[in-house]
Parts: sequence; C-alpha cells; structure tokens
Amino acid sequence: MMFLLVTLLGLAASIDANNIGNLALHGRATQSSQYDNSYAHASNAIDGNRNSNYFDGSCTHTKAQAYSWWRVDLLKQYKINTVIIVNRGDCCPERLNGAEIRIGDSLYSNGNNNPRCAVIYSIPAGSTGTFNCYGMRGRYVNVVLPRYDYLTLCELEVYGSE
Repeated sequence: MMFLLVTLLGLAASIDANNIGNLALHGRATQSSQYDNSYAHASNAIDGNRNSNYFDGSCTHTKAQAYSWWRVDLLKQYKINTVIIVNRGDCCPERLNGAEIRIGDSLYSNGNNNPRCAVIYSIPAGSTGTFNCYGMRGRYVNVVLPRYDYLTLCELEVYGSE
C-alpha cells in the first residue's frame, strides 16, 4: 500500500512539473492590421481576460483584408498540446469560421505556412473552443483566415511543455 501511495505521489509531481501553465501569457502578440480604434490590439488576446464583449477592450480586431492573421511568439519552442480560443460574444461569431491554427518555427509568410494544428469550423458567440495539437512543436502560434474578412479573438491560450 505504501509503495502505491509513493508511486501515485511521484506521478502527480511529474505531471505538475510538466504543467507550465498558459504559455501565451508570457508571449508577444502581433496581427496583420489593427481595426480603426484604440482597443483592438493584438496583445488583448493574451491578457488572461476571457471577456468576449469587444467593446470592453479585451479582444483583438484586424481590418477586413485577405488572409487576416494573428500570431503569438512564445519566445522559444514548446511542445504544444492544446490551444483554447474564446470567440467574440457581442457580434459576428461566424467571422472565425474556417480560420486555421498553425504552429511552427518559421516566420516565412508571417508564419501562416507553418503546419496546421486545426481548422476552426465554428465557435458559438462568446464560447470557448479547445483544439488538440498532439504535441506539435513550435515557437509561433498563428490564427489565419484563408479568405477576405475581419479577424477577432477575445482570448487565446496555449498549453504544452518544454
């Protein structure tokens, strides 16, 4: 019985050691353009605030353009297991439909040609989508819309290990 307890405690400690929290919180965000106001900054998507009302100042927003994109630089390469995205709640949730999550180490084409983790088929207004990236390795996490449209993210979280 004591052996089992020690084994379980050791397993719990190793799981905690691998869990380094939301990697995006310490990253640097950028986007293809900024919508014409002062509260549409790329960094809003990694501020730790899941508020989905754009006018409360915690969401990003690009101009309408072909291949709008948003990117977080995690500052070094990680093994990425999960990406969580909070969609805008007060308007236009369909704008995120069809967006691609891409992960890798290249900035060629602004990182939009890195390997694809997932396609966002739909996230309801104000809701959260969770995407499994199965340990893909990369420094950059991009969200790109492969069409002409606005791109808005209210939060993006990245979970993984070194």
